[in-house]
Amino acid sequence: MDLFIYLFVALFSVLNPIGTVPIFVGLTQGDSKKECSRISLWTSINVFLILIISFFVGKYVLNFFGISIDSLRIAGGLIIVSSGFSLLSGQFNKKRGINKKIENDAQKRNDIALTPLAIPMLAGPGSISLLIAFYQEHNSTNELIIASLAILAIAIAIFIILRSAHYLAQILGASGIVAISRIVGFIVIAIGIQYIVSALINIIKGNLM
Repeated sequence: MDLFIYLFVALFSVLNPIGTVPIFVGLTQGDSKKECSRISLWTSINVFLILIISFFVGKYVLNFFGISIDSLRIAGGLIIVSSGFSLLSGQFNKKRGINKKIENDAQKRNDIALTPLAIPMLAGPGSISLLIAFYQEHNSTNELIIASLAILAIAIAIFIILRSAHYLAQILGASGIVAISRIVGFIVIAIGIQYIVSALINIIKGNLM
């Protein structure tokens, strides 16, 4: 249970679905409730597929390119820390690659569930690198099952949040969403720094031994 909660909280902090609420509302303005529900469902399915594939296949991609896990932790940690600072400074949406041109293009398309919502808004480099690093340390059968359930729980949480996005935007308001995003930003920065510190400790120990 502790492992499930740890991974769920870490992924929730890095993905920050609350911060995606205003973007979702903006992209689905004028859509019916049924269409919003469909987009919410497919966004959560796409996020689940991206994360679960990254979790199980990422290790082999690293081996193919000869990238060490500590290098990944440092790179991923930097990306996660950068995302955290973006949350604190209010530049999160810009860092996730959502600009006015992309938003306008997305509004002209029939389906926005895969891009820009699932990727890069939700499942980005930070969450992917986090999962690959997590797999290196927790790869027993029970741990893999728990991790898969945590990823599934995140996908369900994303669906619920996006499905309720228009209501949340009205209740929280712009200031409320910003406040929550900045609180989450501190957690994201701490997660990123922890990954960098653990990688540096492993490198130092490896060179001294």
